[in-house]
Amino acid sequence: MNSIIPTRGQAIDLFRKYNKSESLYRHALAVEGVMRYMARKNGEDEEKWGIIGLIHDLDYEMYPDQHCTMTEKILRENNWPEEYVRAVLSHGWGLVTDVRPETLLEKTIFAVDELTGLVATSALVRPTKSVLDMEARSVRKKWNDKRFAAGVDRSVIEKGADMLGVPLDELITDCIMGMREVAEEIGLKGTL
Repeated sequence: MNSIIPTRGQAIDLFRKYNKSESLYRHALAVEGVMRYMARKNGEDEEKWGIIGLIHDLDYEMYPDQHCTMTEKILRENNWPEEYVRAVLSHGWGLVTDVRPETLLEKTIFAVDELTGLVATSALVRPTKSVLDMEARSVRKKWNDKRFAAGVDRSVIEKGADMLGVPLDELITDCIMGMREVAEEIGLKGTL
């Protein structure tokens, strides 16, 4: 059967079918925003990158013990292109899959997934509760405090930056810039 090129609307519908959590949906929108930003920065397909960012945690709420495995099954059942399936699987490399990020798209989703969580948490402890006035140094201040955003694996972010060949501060800045574009949708517009 031929694969379909999914639209953003189809991706949202599929995500919502398997996820009821608003915080997980905001995370999906944050990763989508960063992926779109990074696609533009690198002259890549913004729609494709955004959709992969949006759908990457498709199975996380309903099947946390089968994370990525069920997403692969669901995407294949819905005739998604192999490139999309592989990119989604690569974001879990070394954690829940053995699909090593190879392309720029795959390395980017791997690098920014965890980072969006750290940026969001860092924004929420700021007086403005916003990403709109945040800089990389705000995130770096919290970097070594392992109790802060304890669920965020900093080594994955560092590995992602290395794979992309960019300094960590540049990756953090890019992540913030992408999240600024969707600040209202992800609840991080704050009170500027």
